[in-house]
Amino acid sequence: MGYGAAAYGYGAGYGGGYAQPYAQQAAVSNYTAASTMPPTVPSGSFITPSGGNVVTVPGNEESYVENILRLNRGKIGTFYMTYENNREWNAKIFKGRIEAAGRDHIIISDPNTGMRYLLLMLNLDYVTFDEPIKYEYPFQGGTITEVSPVSE
Repeated sequence: MGYGAAAYGYGAGYGGGYAQPYAQQAAVSNYTAASTMPPTVPSGSFITPSGGNVVTVPGNEESYVENILRLNRGKIGTFYMTYENNREWNAKIFKGRIEAAGRDHIIISDPNTGMRYLLLMLNLDYVTFDEPIKYEYPFQGGTITEVSPVSE
């Protein structure tokens, strides 16, 4: 027997029939696809050995750039971006109103021209604002905001 797929017991369409163990397994299997699908589980939870769902609450919330940008929708920001291995420009600055922000992207619009830009977070170095920004996230049972007192 050669080195083809049939020599290893794979499918009938590749030079031979199923190897004996696979033929027996295929004949015995009476399960439908629906009965072998795992149950749906909410994000952040797990299934116990008895089959129940346990929902876990995150211990502490983390602050992410996209969340801060979403809190500041409508504000004008200056976005400093770098693009590796780009012969035309390695760094570029975009200024515009924050329209939306996701995990991997930012959408801004130029208030003068109306041009919209879809920027990738991958290229974002930092953002500056000419006005105070909104910033809040849960921290040790409390909420930190731009008006929270600084504790020493």
